[in-house]
Amino acid sequence: MAGQPNLLVIHTDQQSCWTLGCYGGTVVDTPHIDRLAAEGARFGNFFTNSALCTPSRGCFLTGRYPTRHGAYANNIPLHRDEITFAEVLRRAGYRTGYVGKWHLDGDPRPGWVHPERSMGFEDARYMFNRGHWKKIEDFPMKKKDQPVVYPYSVIGDEETYATDWLTGKTLEFLDADDDRPFCHMLSLPDPHDPVHVRPPYDRLFDPEKMPLPRTFRPEALPDWAQALQAESPFGTAQPDREARLRRFLALYYGEVKLIDDSVGRILARLEEKGALDRTIVVFTTDHGEYAGEHGLRAKNLLYETAYRIPLVIRWPGGIRAGARIDRVFGAVDFQPTILGLMGVAACGREDGRDGSALLRGEPVAWEDAAYLHHCSHTRAGIFTERYELALVRDGDSILFDRVHDPDQVRNLYRDPALADVVSGLSGRVRRHHEELGTPSVAWLREEQTP
Repeated sequence: MAGQPNLLVIHTDQQSCWTLGCYGGTVVDTPHIDRLAAEGARFGNFFTNSALCTPSRGCFLTGRYPTRHGAYANNIPLHRDEITFAEVLRRAGYRTGYVGKWHLDGDPRPGWVHPERSMGFEDARYMFNRGHWKKIEDFPMKKKDQPVVYPYSVIGDEETYATDWLTGKTLEFLDADDDRPFCHMLSLPDPHDPVHVRPPYDRLFDPEKMPLPRTFRPEALPDWAQALQAESPFGTAQPDREARLRRFLALYYGEVKLIDDSVGRILARLEEKGALDRTIVVFTTDHGEYAGEHGLRAKNLLYETAYRIPLVIRWPGGIRAGARIDRVFGAVDFQPTILGLMGVAACGREDGRDGSALLRGEPVAWEDAAYLHHCSHTRAGIFTERYELALVRDGDSILFDRVHDPDQVRNLYRDPALADVVSGLSGRVRRHHEELGTPSVAWLREEQTP
């Protein structure tokens, strides 16, 4: 094991690229996450394969698509025979641990996960299945054998607010007296709703100064977006939609600022221990947040913001500082890529691809495609460098030009000039689902392109 790097994954919930300076964000100062990008690699086209917590996490951890790992929708457990990157590394002699939200063990809430169900993460004392608690405390007065969570309306302080508390548990893991290399994952439940944060982060940003998305104003929408926009707190039917969105953004950004400060605490501890440059540090999330784009909120629709997510990786031993990876990656590609970077053989069940050569600056054949799997099995799509295409059963399918229409306001699906593009991408989507044998195959075979 001598010379093997550590792996630390910092994983947030529902955090869009526009929150980070390294992705062009201008509202929040995020120096610690930006440092990871400046001293490592930033992925410009990293997509979750499903913009929903459970299936996205399953793809990221196993390298397999949702219907293959089994957790294709929220609150469905991961197949018990799935092999996570933590299990691969545990078998290779790594010390493994997990702190925070898991969301791969079915319905229990919070559902503190015991080691026999933690899928390779041996130290699972602070792994909980689901929930977005704002205050967590240690086993009080020794009367309980698990931490206590409080109602969402109760906001913790600098020790008990969830982001702080979970970060503290990660620092304890890093401080353990153990010479083995480690694999640790910190899964923060913020900035997912309910959107609130402890002082002083709840007052850092003035709602009146929050910039609104360019697509906040009314526009023509596909039928599936029209229906949900009508119910959205930021939809055009709401008389106070702008004020609601500004308050939401101010608190959402406050959550992000606390996350960045927590990343800074972790990097400082690794530096104190002389372990930072021996540790591969990953920062990412499970999916994005629309936050008023097209009058919508949350995720799991078809617009890119929920799918294209941040991924930065720092490791001076194997990644050139300032590297920019703009090839198209999916969440299923993470497991084989990180194991390839570490020089550890994957288990062989992965659907994803090993892109570690790109991180090392080496040439490699690569298909620029990430496939979209929807939990309803009624939508399926693909992201390429140029386009997003999504097919919708009994609804409006879409084709957006990612280069010339980044706000996704011009649906080109029925443009005669792009009929060959639609046909070609539709064929790739169909073949992909046929190879996997997904429930979408039947209607995709019947789908008629315009």
